[in-house]
Amino acid sequence: MDLDIRRADPRRGAVRDLVVRHLTGMHENSPPESVHALGIDALADPSVRFWAAWAGADLAGIGALTMLDDDRGEIKSMRVADAFLGRGVGRRMLQHILADAGERGIRSLWLETGSTPEFTPAVRLYESEGFVRCPPFPPYRPDPFSLFLTLSL
Repeated sequence: MDLDIRRADPRRGAVRDLVVRHLTGMHENSPPESVHALGIDALADPSVRFWAAWAGADLAGIGALTMLDDDRGEIKSMRVADAFLGRGVGRRMLQHILADAGERGIRSLWLETGSTPEFTPAVRLYESEGFVRCPPFPPYRPDPFSLFLTLSL
């Protein structure tokens, strides 16, 4: 599948709708205190790199990268549109984020994801790209609904 991954504004159109779907899904599968997804305004902050993946005119997925410090980034808001699940969009977005981080000299990437069965496909994706499970990293705390992963670049 041909994908065009480019920077996007999370406050606009189909991209906003997918961010809202992502946030809704997080609240459907985790208790409120265990939802760490960034909201639309946080994703629109200039310090966040936010991308959308397009298959022609159709939005296929989103992903974001924030900085924890000068050397470490955190992957946020990875979501594939329902119509594109299982078609490699998540992997392509993750690889795009990895490439961007590498080009910027980021030394490691970190992420938090859910621990319940709904998140198993995401965990498998991250682990297949070399991420390993790790303890919570600041600002997170131990949470039975969260898994933490990291990758050295």
